[in-house]
Amino acid sequence: MRYIDESLADGETIIQRGKWPGVFWFGAWAALIVLGLIVVGVFIFAVAAIKMKTTDFAVTNRRVILKRGWLNRHTKELAVESVEGVVLDQSIIARLFGYGRVVVTGTGDAVIAFPPMADPVDFRRAIEAARRDCGGEVRLASSDRAAIERAAEANENEPAAERGAEGEREGDEDRPHRKRHRSFIGLRARR
Repeated sequence: MRYIDESLADGETIIQRGKWPGVFWFGAWAALIVLGLIVVGVFIFAVAAIKMKTTDFAVTNRRVILKRGWLNRHTKELAVESVEGVVLDQSIIARLFGYGRVVVTGTGDAVIAFPPMADPVDFRRAIEAARRDCGGEVRLASSDRAAIERAAEANENEPAAERGAEGEREGDEDRPHRKRHRSFIGLRARR
């Protein structure tokens, strides 16, 4: 059983499973046949076959998953709710042979760069469909959800007398208003 199949949570289903493009398998077999007479061809084929057989990537209804490695396992997982962007990279040759690279960026520094895959457009569509189907619901721990609800309740219960007609607090008119200068991250031309 593959890693992704073993790591599925209750109710989690695989929407799209990534696969290596046939041209990469062709290259591995060509190296074996052409250079097979020399030990180099066997080595190239073995490395390529192990790399392709031990790399697993998929999109589920909850996560985007990349697993690499045979003896050492390296996984990258990103919740569908935290996916911010999907980049598809295909050269002319890659488009002719039907493969490409997908890079998924998430909140913070989360980046998953997938290896070349067959049908990368379908993979990207699966990620977008999973994002759409999750409804943008953010799953929080019960303590975090309770804290947010308490803060919202405190804002609702704030006496209306403390706010002016336009939602400003009383006493704001006494404070001097500073003129804001538009600048990029605090950098402005010095005069």
